[in-house]
Amino acid sequence: MPFTDHFIEIDGCRTHYRRGGKGSPLVFMHGAGGMPIVLPFMEKLAQRFDVIVPDHPGYGQSGEPEWLENIHDVAHFYLDFLARLELERVVLVGNSMGGWMAMEIAVRNTAPIASIVLVSPAGVRAEGAEPADIFLLPQEDMTRRLFHDQRFAEARLAVPETPESIDLALKNRHTTARLAWEPRLHDPMLPKWLHRIDVPVSIVWGAQDRILPAGIAHELKRLLPKAELNVLEGCGHLPQVEKMEEFCDLVVRFACR
Repeated sequence: MPFTDHFIEIDGCRTHYRRGGKGSPLVFMHGAGGMPIVLPFMEKLAQRFDVIVPDHPGYGQSGEPEWLENIHDVAHFYLDFLARLELERVVLVGNSMGGWMAMEIAVRNTAPIASIVLVSPAGVRAEGAEPADIFLLPQEDMTRRLFHDQRFAEARLAVPETPESIDLALKNRHTTARLAWEPRLHDPMLPKWLHRIDVPVSIVWGAQDRILPAGIAHELKRLLPKAELNVLEGCGHLPQVEKMEEFCDLVVRFACR
């Protein structure tokens, strides 16, 4: 089933999202680079789920609301988003910045959430596992660090830039700085509230992640002792792209128990 584009006004923010498939609702929350196109993993998941992929406030085709100051604002926004779309028993899947947002949502209210898949999320720190400084890396270096298999990086780098894609990238980068510049890519208050997450959690991480090292996965597992941990070998920061089949099978098995 093809994905269709939608716009909805929530909390004064014109919000763009894509939707495709049928079944239980699955909301995928993208990372700092945004989600400018429909990717194969989304189409694969849409065979089993009603997949909803929003552009976060300040990203992509969504508006840049004045109230957006920190990651907590995003969490409250998404609780309103889920309520407005009347979504219940949601499978919440978040990658990188999106995984951080998913945790911030869940520590506030898990009522609309059935389960959570955290895919190499930002949000917590781990001693000895220093994140890459995504604000200082040149774009080509950043793209190469996303993947273990450099064929994926080469394919992404081969896509020609357009004025529109450059503008969107700058917009996404600006919003990421608003949310994660200081402290860098984490919320020091988050770990003490993670115990409030009372739904099943699966942590998925690439063993060769060069953006957020896999050592963070083990710290997150310590903070969420009931969560399952899946470390994928031969994989970087985007398991949903680099290990698409394995990733989608994992999500389906976990969410459909």
